[in-house]
Amino acid sequence: MPGALQRPAVVSRVSDLIGYTPLLELAATETGSRLLLKLEMFNPTGTAKIRMARQMITDAEERGELRPGGRIIESTSGNTGLGLAVVAAERGYTFTAVVDHHASADKLRAMKAMGTELVYVDDGGSDELATAAREELAEEMARGHDNTIFTEQHNNPSNGVGYFPVAHELHEALDGRLDVLVGAVGTGGGLCGTARELRTLIPDFTTIGVEPKGSIAFGGPAHDYYQSGTGTPEGAEIGALVDFGLIDEGVKVGDVEAFATCRAVARTGLLIGGSAGGVVHEALTRLAALPPGTTMVALVNDGGEKYLDTVFNDDWMHARELLAPATEREIDELLTKLRRNR
Repeated sequence: MPGALQRPAVVSRVSDLIGYTPLLELAATETGSRLLLKLEMFNPTGTAKIRMARQMITDAEERGELRPGGRIIESTSGNTGLGLAVVAAERGYTFTAVVDHHASADKLRAMKAMGTELVYVDDGGSDELATAAREELAEEMARGHDNTIFTEQHNNPSNGVGYFPVAHELHEALDGRLDVLVGAVGTGGGLCGTARELRTLIPDFTTIGVEPKGSIAFGGPAHDYYQSGTGTPEGAEIGALVDFGLIDEGVKVGDVEAFATCRAVARTGLLIGGSAGGVVHEALTRLAALPPGTTMVALVNDGGEKYLDTVFNDDWMHARELLAPATEREIDELLTKLRRNR
């Protein structure tokens, strides 16, 4: 990529490795449209969310809310917690992650390995998402304690600011040519933060937000879903960072389609996470209908290595009635057709 941003050859902290993630052309059409994946799994911890984790802590320090020896508390399904664990370890803070058993076991084990205290809101009898209960407990644990912050990712403006560099990386790598941006909508920070800054650089592009079926940001009906780290489940408030004015179209992708896409993409040699599967599914199904020469970028917020026991495990998928060989074959065929044009 001409003029692509580069990180220094040698760095002194793990967090210095954040950013400058690559773009991969996954598919293209005969008319010259192409789908590029922004591979955020090349960040430390294999996720985009370390970008905003660092920003939330840095801004809290600058406001004087967090001082040496302080404590960070956050409600997390895993990826934000991994980012906070890295930055807390580097800067000498105690980090407490309020979690549920919906989170990937590998994410929880990794946080614990980095010194994180895990506090569960349930007894392990269920793998349902418990966002509202986690938020309530995290806020309660931080209340009234000196040098202790609840980073509150869903409503923390620093979350969105943390993704501003993604916009600059895309602008420079693509020489200002981007027509469609597709991304998952959970807290809203990743997609809306990127889109907000990108509009100062590239004024004319379309933003498509993707959430799981069952999530409520783009309307109901509400029901349980297994895509982790994205969406707004029933009982949780839509995050303050979800800016509908920045999202031109909001769509829903079901677990079956999202996970089938993950498994089909894996057969190209790339492992992507569950919510990224929903984003890529939406992008792939739109690609052929786009005007000739369109450049579409899908934000792939984490890799699939954390989901080997779930999305890529036939037994786990079958037990939840998510295994769909016919859907996988359809996506395989679409991918094969579109990849011939690269």
